Amino acid sequence: MYQILYLRRSTRVSNELGAGRPDAARLATQVIMLLGVVSSISVSLAIVLMRNLWGYAYSNDKEVVEYISRIMPIIAVAFLFDDMQCVLSGIVRGCGFQKIGSYVNLSAYYLVGIPAALCFAFVYHLGGVGLWMGITCALVIQTVLFMSITLRTNWDKEALKARDRVSITSLPLDLAT
Repeated sequence: MYQILYLRRSTRVSNELGAGRPDAARLATQVIMLLGVVSSISVSLAIVLMRNLWGYAYSNDKEVVEYISRIMPIIAVAFLFDDMQCVLSGIVRGCGFQKIGSYVNLSAYYLVGIPAALCFAFVYHLGGVGLWMGITCALVIQTVLFMSITLRTNWDKEALKARDRVSITSLPLDLAT
């Protein structure tokens, strides 16, 4: 459900930029970021508060329940950053920075997340907890990079670029080239 909301926001940002309303795009960005923070903190808090009960949904084995209760705080942190990177990824996509977004995703997971997960899981012998820690590292990197891109966005310039893209694509094919 959250990702549908964020997808609509990336569409909203791109529509506002295409309509030449950079202030509305900035406002849509601020609103979805606020909603993302509130929802991610709420769900992460619920995960942490229910960590001792969550395991019983899967097993009655005490060892499984304890393992799940140990891993849930890490999953809560991962969810917090995953929610925010989802919001920021939608904003970056809405601004037309898909190529930059793909570089951020590739570098976060292949240069940071996978090596960190392997190191935590197998070098430090943390097992599944280490794998989740590696995923969380990648999500933190994604969030920081997408946030820096969003904060550095010149909304007026992006609105002009979007208007130029719209006007070029609306011309007949032989005039557009």
